Amino acid sequence: MTSVPTLKVAVAQFNATVGDLRGNVDKIVSMARRAYDAGARVVLAPELALCGYPPEDLLFRPAFMQACEEALHDCAARLAELAGLYVVVGHPQQADHEGDVRSKSVVVPRRFNAASVLGGGKVLATYAKRELPNYQVFDERRYFVSGRDAGQGPVVFDVQGWRVGLNICEDAWFDEAPRAACEAGAQVLFVLNASPFHLGKCEEREARMGERARACGVPLVYSHLVGAQDEVVFDGASFAVDAQGQVQARAPAFEESLLIVEIDGSGVRGAVAPVPAIEQQAWSALVTGVRDYIGKNGFPGAIVGLSGGIDSALVLAVAVDALGADKVRAVMMPSPYTADISWIDARDMAARLGVRYDEIGIAPMFEAFRAALAQEFAGLPEDTTEENIQARIRGTLLMALSNKHGWIVLTTGNKSEMATGYCTLYGDMAGGFAVIKDVAKTLVYRLARWKNEQPTRRADGSVGPVIPDRIITRAPSAELRPNQTDQDSLPPYEVLDGIMQRYMEEDQSIDEIVAAGYDRADVERVTRLLKINEYKRRQAPIGIRITHRAFGRDWRYPITSKFRA
Repeated sequence: MTSVPTLKVAVAQFNATVGDLRGNVDKIVSMARRAYDAGARVVLAPELALCGYPPEDLLFRPAFMQACEEALHDCAARLAELAGLYVVVGHPQQADHEGDVRSKSVVVPRRFNAASVLGGGKVLATYAKRELPNYQVFDERRYFVSGRDAGQGPVVFDVQGWRVGLNICEDAWFDEAPRAACEAGAQVLFVLNASPFHLGKCEEREARMGERARACGVPLVYSHLVGAQDEVVFDGASFAVDAQGQVQARAPAFEESLLIVEIDGSGVRGAVAPVPAIEQQAWSALVTGVRDYIGKNGFPGAIVGLSGGIDSALVLAVAVDALGADKVRAVMMPSPYTADISWIDARDMAARLGVRYDEIGIAPMFEAFRAALAQEFAGLPEDTTEENIQARIRGTLLMALSNKHGWIVLTTGNKSEMATGYCTLYGDMAGGFAVIKDVAKTLVYRLARWKNEQPTRRADGSVGPVIPDRIITRAPSAELRPNQTDQDSLPPYEVLDGIMQRYMEEDQSIDEIVAAGYDRADVERVTRLLKINEYKRRQAPIGIRITHRAFGRDWRYPITSKFRA
């Protein structure tokens, strides 16, 4: 066994940008050169690394597909100087001939989610993904044809005395594609991936790939994207398992990395970065989502409406970690019902972080609205109308600052509020990016406490908590009427979030949730609020996905529906 040659693999875990073909090729070539200098003779890039993931309806554009084809050959040509190096790159591929006719006048070309082996300046072989996911955030059957359905077989190539088989992401979650590669002679499996993050996904991936390696009796190397694209985040943490399914190498999570893996007759070797704790995973995903959405879209900075409450405090802390204090601005907009402690805590937190802080009181504008509407509202009691006017004044002010200065507004609503409609259209929902849209209120508290436990350098040079403790411990309130708290209108967040998770994320029935110990009245109230507030969620800005089911791409319920469970 000791005479078996060593296969030295470099896993190119990098942050691709959708449509930035030149930039993505530059990164692939740069990492390939580093890998070559480190002695590796095969480099594994992620799924669709050439064009970024997911390219969505760009795939329907002939010009985009042509540009991808040209970029692939350009990448191969630029790697030609690295003699003896093979680079496996994920990319979309359009078949040379046209496919099935869908109507008398429209012929649809076939496209594949592909991986090509580049070497000697040429494209040596191309594999087409067989299993096309069509659940959660995935809709690959909208764009691609399965390699199986197109009659394409496995791809196995030789490098450093080893026979290497290719799979792409979902392929390796099932038996067929890995088995076909091994039956074709593969002694090790390479799996290219763009697997959107959710909490606990890293452990889930490693467990499934371990099962596949054991079933096939071969080592498996898993290359994964890192970074964010719109609402989805990719956490990296590429890894390699031995033939017994044990992780023997792992790249860091949430950062670009070149992972060197050595495989020989004695096993698999490489550096093993730790799997972050759940709170660290969530925080890193939020930071990555903000950094890439703002950076890749060219916004110069971000504005946060800081209320003195925990949600806006969490968003502000995330934004500063993502962008730096000089690119974040906090605006406090006190209403007639804003408590003094809210002012004090907001000022305190802004000072700790070193961000620009401004106060714009909304009382004069609120009174102007009341005066303008006095005749229309005569004889009617005050209700949520007056509360929403205040929220919409704030939204208008934030958007005015955004328009004038070009900085994007980060909204501060959490998943619990989005579920129940405890948010105001064109008010606190006004903005460009919803940072904690998929963070339940109970997790908001956990993340705030976790952040305060981290040794963070504050603006004055001291190290300590960045969120004032009172923001975390005081009862949450919108402060839009006297003595208001969230729990006046909603069940306790521990109850609300438990019901939401079971119903919305796990698709449990009302009876199943009640059987789990929840009060039926609470269950029916929360699920009713979920249903009737779909129209609000459709108008909300996109936000970062950190659970396996988020409002947005994961959740596609009709607004108009008479169905009741």
